[in-house]
Order: sequence, then structure tokens, then C-alpha cells
Amino acid sequence: MNKNMGHTAPALLSLLAALGALAAPAARAEGHYVPGVEGLQGASVPPPGAYYLGYLVNYQMDDFRAPGTSSNLPGHNRGTVTALANRFVWITGRKLLGADYGMEAIVPVMRTSLTVNAAGISDTRSGVGDVYLGPLVLGWHGPQWDAVAAAGVWLDSAGTGHPASPGKGFKSTMLTGGLTYYFDGARTVSGSALLRLERNGRNAAGMRPGNQATLEWGLGRSFGAWQVGLVGYSQWQFSDDSGPGASTDRASRHALGAELVYPVPGAGLFLKGAFYKEVRAEAGTGALPKGSLLRLTLVKAF
Repeated sequence: MNKNMGHTAPALLSLLAALGALAAPAARAEGHYVPGVEGLQGASVPPPGAYYLGYLVNYQMDDFRAPGTSSNLPGHNRGTVTALANRFVWITGRKLLGADYGMEAIVPVMRTSLTVNAAGISDTRSGVGDVYLGPLVLGWHGPQWDAVAAAGVWLDSAGTGHPASPGKGFKSTMLTGGLTYYFDGARTVSGSALLRLERNGRNAAGMRPGNQATLEWGLGRSFGAWQVGLVGYSQWQFSDDSGPGASTDRASRHALGAELVYPVPGAGLFLKGAFYKEVRAEAGTGALPKGSLLRLTLVKAF
């Protein structure tokens, strides 16, 4: 693909073809999973029980990268996604491969606003996004470590008829693995890494977005009940798009941030807040937003 920003027509056509990718919560490369929702101790599975996790995410799209480049599209182009991802987790108390066995489901609700003057688009939509069903969650626990493995499917369950519609337009299979390590016996200093791999299906037009990997990490320290630390994420497309309009360009993005965690004593509640700033982004076949993400999380044990 020609990477000269003076040749804007191909970029605008690719942007129009890829607007469905902007509809997911805090739109990312081409998969369903939104990086930045997990941070400190992101690879630690809770003990047996039922849990609700509410991720309130606000993603401000400051720029849109032109297809195949790390350069911005011309003109005034902005967007905002505000989403509440409702996650339900049940750790059963049964063992599988020496791990606590559980299952989960995610139901996102979102509002997306897009103003992309480069493509003549101004659209705002609200609705329920694509649902995730995870029949396999495995959590291992050691004296100074926790580990997780999981598998599930993102359904093609949401609408895709408009630029800001909440659906992605295809199914994805997602595999997860991760490790949290505690550097001291009291578990006051931790480091974690959580890797998710998505294999994307084809959309109605016959295009299959390339598969992607998402790495979320955190380095944290406890101060009494509080926990603070550095967090970040990287997301890479590791296979080419295929089908109509596909190219060999691959998307990627990287972000740094900070997180604060506070448990509410006696209520079975954890409150978390994190802010991420994307420091680099490069678009693939379609245009890709670059911006900042604010995330507030409520974890309730039942």
C-alpha cells in the first residue's frame, strides 16, 4: 500500500470499508477484546464463588491512523466510546488439571459517537454489543504465584448497520493464558502478564480480519488496603486480513498507564481505577483510532 499521505483516496475507501471495527468498546485493531480492562494481578483467578465485574470504560479517539500507516487522516476526526462491560464469573469449586474450574459470560452495553470528516461520517449509536461466552476458566494458585488459562467465543450477536453500531459483524474464538508472580512472601509486590489470542471469523462481505494478540501487564505494590502500580498493554495483528479489500498491512498499538485498587472492607467489593495513554498505533487494512482510555471497575463477590 502507498504510504504517502498525499494519496488520500485509497485511505478514505479503506476507512469506509472498516468502520465496523470502530464500533466495539474502545475500538481496537480488528478483534473483539478491549485491552486495558485488566491490569494489576490480571492473571489471578478468584477463589470458588460467584462474581460480578463491571468495567466502565471511556475511550477518547484523538486521531485516526490512515490505513497501513502511523500517520493521521487529514481533517477533524474524533470519536468517543463509553461502555459498561458486564462480566459474570462462576468458579465452581471443582478441580480440572489441578486448577479451580469456572465459566464466564460478558455482556457489553455501549454508546459510540464518531465524527470522521475525512470520510463524511457523523454517527452516534447505543446498544448491546457482541456477547462473550467462556465455558472454560482454569485458575492455579501457588505460594507466590497465580496462573490462568481460559477459552471462549465472541458471538456475532449485535447490530452492524451503521458506522457507530455496536457489533463487529463476525465471530471470534479467544484463548487466554497468564501469570501473576509475587516477589515477596507477604504478596505486597506483584508482576502480572495476561495474553489473549483471537482467531476471527468472516463477516457478511466475506472478509476475515487478521488474528490478533493482546498483552496486558501490571507492576503493583500494596500499601495496607490500597494497591497502586504501573500498567500497560500492547496489541498486534499477527496474520493478514483475507477476502475483499484485504491488504498485507497489520495493525498494532501500545499504551502505558497507572492503576489504583481499593477493597471495601466487609462488603465483598473491590474498586479499581486506571488511565491509559496510547503511545503508538499503526493501522492495518482499515483506519485505526489512537487515544486514551479511562477505566473504572467494580468487583462484587456473592
